[in-house]
Amino acid sequence: MPQPGTHHYIELAFEITSTLHERYIALLITEGIEYFQEEDNKLLAYLPETEWTDEREQTIRTLLIERFGTIPPFQTTFIADRNWNAEWEATLQPIEISDRLLIVQKNSEITPKPDQIVIEINPKMSFGTGYHATTRLMLRQMETLDLTNKKIMDIGTGTGVLAIAARKIGSNLPILAFDNNSWSVENALENIKENNAQDITIKLLDAEEDLILYLKEGYDLILANINKNVIDRILPVLRKYAPQAMVLLSGILIYDEPWLKKLLKRLDYKIEKTIYEEEWLSSFIKPL
Repeated sequence: MPQPGTHHYIELAFEITSTLHERYIALLITEGIEYFQEEDNKLLAYLPETEWTDEREQTIRTLLIERFGTIPPFQTTFIADRNWNAEWEATLQPIEISDRLLIVQKNSEITPKPDQIVIEINPKMSFGTGYHATTRLMLRQMETLDLTNKKIMDIGTGTGVLAIAARKIGSNLPILAFDNNSWSVENALENIKENNAQDITIKLLDAEEDLILYLKEGYDLILANINKNVIDRILPVLRKYAPQAMVLLSGILIYDEPWLKKLLKRLDYKIEKTIYEEEWLSSFIKPL
């Protein structure tokens, strides 16, 4: 769903079965579309009205032909601005990541299990509510890691949920989390405060333009729940400028696993563990 604010949007309504939703979302994300709503046999995608041009439509059509060999029926509709955030929050429910981790909305009345770590997230439309499989995969991988004495970088932090979880799970060193979306940065700062997560720095940065400068500070573990295209561009940078760092990544469809393995082999990374949910995967990798 779109961000709140004085913005009008174009809604793209694709008539496709739910089994194809994740693949279409992954493709449309590469074209800069970030907000989606899933229905039984329809996928709704939203982008600002000012960004919908004839060239943008042709690019999307070309991508669909290249990936799927066809263009499904879709309609475009002008959507006037409304209180998107209130609509989104009304649909949120607690997400139990595991017996150890629970994500709830602020002021939730749910009672956690004994010793269960609770993370309060007020998402404001940022990616990382726990509702997406990639977030859950990242959190489940993190639970199995010893984060003690690990300096952590979180690329594309969204709501800040991964950085907050790292602190609550056991990280005891400074964490740098950043995003290229100002709304996400604002939201992450709010969530960090609500969770009393100390020593987490949030910055508005571009993963590709600013990465080298900050990698020079030295990091032991890098979290990257982003997308295939960005991973393809930044992983060689991570390997060069943080040669000893471990990387936990997601945002990759299972259909792209052969591509990922080929990339990791070329960069001399080894896969320690890969887990799957729905059509997504998360891999924990280490340098050889």
